[in-house]
Amino acid sequence: MIPVTWESVRVTVHVLAATVWIGGQIVLGALVPALRAFGRDVVGAAARRFKPGRLARLRVLVGTGGGNVIATGLGEGAYRTTLVVKVVLVAASGLAAYLHQRAQTPAALAGFGALSLLAAIGAAVLGVLLGSPG
Repeated sequence: MIPVTWESVRVTVHVLAATVWIGGQIVLGALVPALRAFGRDVVGAAARRFKPGRLARLRVLVGTGGGNVIATGLGEGAYRTTLVVKVVLVAASGLAAYLHQRAQTPAALAGFGALSLLAAIGAAVLGVLLGSPG
């Protein structure tokens, strides 16, 4: 059996944090249209249930990502370019999530929510590429 190392634990926590970040956005995005039939208050109540710990989840994601970079280095060439684009997408996802939290109109809520999710998915795809051999 392959041994469990601190590296594998760090990467696992990072992947789990990304799963929670992206998965929460997908679940809430799927629930909102269905909940609208029950009124705006129901949508707001559902959204508020996702708020506790959101900053902590993002900190774990960014912290373990930073730990991954420290452990593996910045690399060079295509690896470094991919890493930089991933970091930009993570920042875009976080900024869009922040703007989503402060949005006042349904269009802004939807737009910033979608942007945050798409940027996070893009970052996850690039993370897979960075972790793939070859």
